[in-house]
Amino acid sequence: MIRILFICHGNICRSPMCEYVMKELVKKEGLSDRFEIASAATSSEEIGNPVYPPAKRKLAEHGIGCEGHHARRMTREDYDYYDYLVGTDQENMHYMLRLWGNDPEDKCSLVMDYTGHPREVSDPWYTRDFEATWRDVSEGCAAFLEYLKKTEKL
Repeated sequence: MIRILFICHGNICRSPMCEYVMKELVKKEGLSDRFEIASAATSSEEIGNPVYPPAKRKLAEHGIGCEGHHARRMTREDYDYYDYLVGTDQENMHYMLRLWGNDPEDKCSLVMDYTGHPREVSDPWYTRDFEATWRDVSEGCAAFLEYLKKTEKL
């Protein structure tokens, strides 16, 4: 079982979009039984809230549901439990490494690191451009899955 935790600031836009896009990608590949995929926040601002409505609509435009999601904050225990801890921007990475005391097992990365153009995922909370975020998330998750298929021999 490959365990992945996607992380963003509030766990209502970018990280749940990554979570549900990745779940859809592994489902299409027939690999759902090989993965456990979740998401979390670096902050406590949105704890318990569902996916932000515009992010939910963007997922729905592509036939992806996210019902039942409730924002949660990452924990110290997440480092030991998950194989991959994947942030959406450098600020997330800062808080991830701070909570976990760096990254001794080399589990932390940014989702766009797996693409040919590493960068941060566009933050729609500020830009309101959910299409740009969708493009980043789709590209990042597809590239991450290709990486996993090679490195995990799927």
